[in-house]
Amino acid sequence: MLEGLFALIIMGGVWLGFNQINWMQLFGVKEMTDKTEQKLGDLLWDFQKRTGEILDDEPGKEALDSLVWRICEKNKLDSSHFKVHLFNTGDVNAFAMPGGHLVVFTGLLQKTENASELAGVLAHEMAHIENNHVMNKLLKEFGLAVLVSMAGGSGGQQVAEVLRMLSSSAFDRSLEKEADEYAVHYLEKARINPESFAVFMDEMAKEEPDELKHFRWITTHPDSKERAQNIRAHIRSKKRSYQEPLSESLWQDLKALGE
Repeated sequence: MLEGLFALIIMGGVWLGFNQINWMQLFGVKEMTDKTEQKLGDLLWDFQKRTGEILDDEPGKEALDSLVWRICEKNKLDSSHFKVHLFNTGDVNAFAMPGGHLVVFTGLLQKTENASELAGVLAHEMAHIENNHVMNKLLKEFGLAVLVSMAGGSGGQQVAEVLRMLSSSAFDRSLEKEADEYAVHYLEKARINPESFAVFMDEMAKEEPDELKHFRWITTHPDSKERAQNIRAHIRSKKRSYQEPLSESLWQDLKALGE
């Protein structure tokens, strides 16, 4: 009996030891995935930009960029890491791609009531990018060999499949929760009220299922009501002074895009 217990202890120690090793760095895979991510991101963006009308050159787009810049500046994030693109489509959606690409649909602009609500969604997607959730998801779903092959120019059909998954599939519950918690932190540091993000999730939770068919950002993320509660639980202080991140005129200019 003692021998069996001793063997279990040894096996447990070996298992814990293996899990402490950073195998990605040990075998140089991290460097490979970084290069693959950039190539894959450019490939996916080249595919995505053919799917609709891009509003990146519209004057109102500057307001969207300024929201991202403010979150970056106050959180000491590298703003050059984020490439924000605005698409003119009624879907309520925003999603992150490899290489720091962040796609926003005008339907989301129309659904949010103010710039602070929109900033909450942006901060959530930025957290996915900063925490490498995008590549981790792709590595889990497709494997490194397939991604390297795609980045090298092979597998056009798989490129479409990857893009469809990123734009319409949720990360697992733990990653969504982590992204929400980071979003609260980003918003607080930027003096943007995270309560607005929770309010947005509350409003989405009220939508009837048959009315959600175009609200892809909501339907692909789990438990809006639960997420709103978790967001509020991570707000450090409700006595802080917050500011709307955009002037009313800039917010209206941004809302006007896609009307």
